[in-house]
Amino acid sequence: MQIHYLSQSNSILNHFLGQIRNVTIQTDSMRFRRNIERIGEIMAYELSKNLNYKNIEIQTPLGIKKTTEIEDELVLCSILRAGLPLHLGFLNYFDNAENGFVSAYRYHKNNDDSFEIKVEYQAVPCIDNKNLLLIDPMLATGQSMVAVFNKLLEKGNPREIHIAVVIAVPEGIAFLEKHLPENCHLWIATLDEKLNDKNYIIPGLGDAGDLAYGNKL
Repeated sequence: MQIHYLSQSNSILNHFLGQIRNVTIQTDSMRFRRNIERIGEIMAYELSKNLNYKNIEIQTPLGIKKTTEIEDELVLCSILRAGLPLHLGFLNYFDNAENGFVSAYRYHKNNDDSFEIKVEYQAVPCIDNKNLLLIDPMLATGQSMVAVFNKLLEKGNPREIHIAVVIAVPEGIAFLEKHLPENCHLWIATLDEKLNDKNYIIPGLGDAGDLAYGNKL
């Protein structure tokens, strides 16, 4: 797996990452969603450098200009519900991409800290021979990402696989490296320290879905 860490050098990305963590700023859910969206736009720009392009000619009012455009067929797929603002950021840049959505959640069968991942709803186009961009803000244990990826394989075999997350921890990265194909690209906006005993990211930012859309019922 090829891993891309995007916040190692200072940029406006770090400014937005700081704001989504700030306990005072993140109480404004509209601003939280917008900052996640802007992070998605920055990540989309960086990821775009690894796509394939073709040469084209464009007619301008005064002549012909040779340039390039994306050749790959892209499918953006986000994990509901936390992935929606990040998905929108990617879609702002990859506006011709197809879109898919999958639900995944931690199911605590015994009402304790142990859990399994439930993948239920999905609305996903065919991904066969296309570039799959799987999007979710938080990479904690990695179990949700792997479960969703395996579910998506029912829709075909992608030509390239890109996983995009805002915050990751070493445990989640190791899990993906063990269970996903070696040719995956993992795009990480920022790397955090560890998981706590409840498998939440430390220092993290809290529950991204709740911060974006309110507490779950």
